[in-house]
Order: sequence, then C-alpha cells, then structure tokens
Amino acid sequence: QVQLVESGGGLVQPGGSLRLSCAASGSVFTINAMGWYRQAPGKQRELVAAITNGGSTNYADSVKGRFTISRDNAKNTVYLQMNSLKPEDTAVYYCNADEVYYVDYDGDHLRRGMDYWGKGTLVTVSS
Repeated sequence: QVQLVESGGGLVQPGGSLRLSCAASGSVFTINAMGWYRQAPGKQRELVAAITNGGSTNYADSVKGRFTISRDNAKNTVYLQMNSLKPEDTAVYYCNADEVYYVDYDGDHLRRGMDYWGKGTLVTVSS
C-alpha cells in the first residue's frame, strides 16, 4: 500500500555534493517523522538525519554543517542534500518513515502503519 522509493545515489568525488530523494508512494495521507539512515560494511545502521512533520531536524554529529534534510509534505518526499562529501560517508543510505497514515484499499478508511523502509541507495565517495 505504501512504499518508499529512493533515488540520487551514485559515485561522487571527495568534496562533491549529492542530493538524495525519497518519495512515499501510495495513498498517503500524512507522515510523521522521516529520516535517512546509512550503513557501511561492517558497521551498524546509524541515523544520519531526521525531520518531523513540523520541520524540526536532527543530525548526526558527523554530518552537521555538511548535510541538510528537508521535506515536501505535499509530495510526501524527503530530501538529503549532502555537501563536502568525505570517503567515510560511503554507505548504503536508507529512507525511513516512522509513522504513516494512509487510505485503505476501499478508499473509505484511514489506516496507520509504522516503520517503513526504502530499499537503500548506494553512495560512494571516492577519487
């Protein structure tokens, strides 16, 4: 019923920029918080940035001042602008929506789903 579709990953040189997008598809009514997580080989998945429905943001210390998270509620889309990229930013980036309200198949009922994840998009920072 609801899926998160990510785009924007790829190969970029150190110091470069990249913008990730994540759109929630389906009959979405509203989404609470959305965020970006990343996981590098041999490491646990970590929160990179999160944003509430009201626009409050939170960032991992490692990306503060370099990354910016934003969202377009009308499009049910969250973005991650990544600047001054470093090799240590290399990871698979995952989009998350913690709480989603969506219209049921019959179109008459509003339902709530929790903890949606995208499939991930690979970001590689290398020369």
